[in-house]
Amino acid sequence: MPVPMLDLVAQHRIVGAEVQAAVQSVIDRQAFIMGPEIPALEQAIATLTGVRRGIGCASGTDALLLPIRALDLKPGDEVITSPYTFFATGGTIARAGARPVYCDIDATTFNLSPAAVERFIARECETRGGKLVNKRTNGVVKALMPVHLYGQVADMDPLMAIATKHGLRVIEDAAQAIGSADAKGRRACSFGDIGCLSFFPTKNLGAFGDAGLCVTNDAALAERLRIFRVHGGEPKYYHAFIGGNFRLDELQAAVLNVKLPHLDSWSAARQRNASFYDAAFAKLALGEAVTTPRALPGSRHIYNQYVIRVRRRDELRTHLAAAGVSTEIYYPVPLHLQKCFAYLGHAA
Repeated sequence: MPVPMLDLVAQHRIVGAEVQAAVQSVIDRQAFIMGPEIPALEQAIATLTGVRRGIGCASGTDALLLPIRALDLKPGDEVITSPYTFFATGGTIARAGARPVYCDIDATTFNLSPAAVERFIARECETRGGKLVNKRTNGVVKALMPVHLYGQVADMDPLMAIATKHGLRVIEDAAQAIGSADAKGRRACSFGDIGCLSFFPTKNLGAFGDAGLCVTNDAALAERLRIFRVHGGEPKYYHAFIGGNFRLDELQAAVLNVKLPHLDSWSAARQRNASFYDAAFAKLALGEAVTTPRALPGSRHIYNQYVIRVRRRDELRTHLAAAGVSTEIYYPVPLHLQKCFAYLGHAA
């Protein structure tokens, strides 16, 4: 039996009729831009993440770009982040004219290492006029962008302590981690200034295309994000600053509002599947040949991916492909070694 990387057909059988009714309702209303489905979704997602305000946008990538714009990062400003993540994390920083600063990851969780961030600041930065400055580039370090990779919350307590000590804004990339929580029950997106979510179809909560959302507890920041997503116009046709067309589509919001009540059960099913794999691999007693994901004690890992480490990766992929089992490498080239970031001067 072929095993694809993603098969949403079974999920659609559960929600299909309700989704079609919701989409038809949008069509009947003819309110396709910024209609009532969007604020309903924004509030529901904010509540889910334990944050007060939500701002829908067109994609998970836009959900990362909007905070960089809204926090007024200037060209040459620097953002500390992880090199081991989907391209949009570093790409949005660079696209906004800022400079991504890649610090190493924790070898167990693959999330940004607080110790590596501290080493970078201690060895390569100094305080000038109350600002944290990279001594090599003379760029001002303005923000920290941790990633909650694969569905597990990063080690946020020490990262937040670092940010507070040095006056850094915190943007959480939770594109793979909606509903995940640490051992204290705190949800991804609830730690920093802004949390960023993706509803790409592969996510635990997926739209019928691209969609994203930002959450924040800061009312002024939420309003700024809302203005930025409509070309920076407030009121309409009056522009104090340059934004863009980052609006969430009403049809996608309608789909997500139907799917959202199922999210916890779908995430629980992923957790059961992960537990099955954990037990099955343990029974095989493969030693160091296969390393399974580690969920931190007490945390809520929502397993957007179940990623194993193996010694003979490419041979195993070939073997699985011959058996009809699809696999993917998450990720084959870390961001600091991507050709487009060669100007940063990183080595392996």
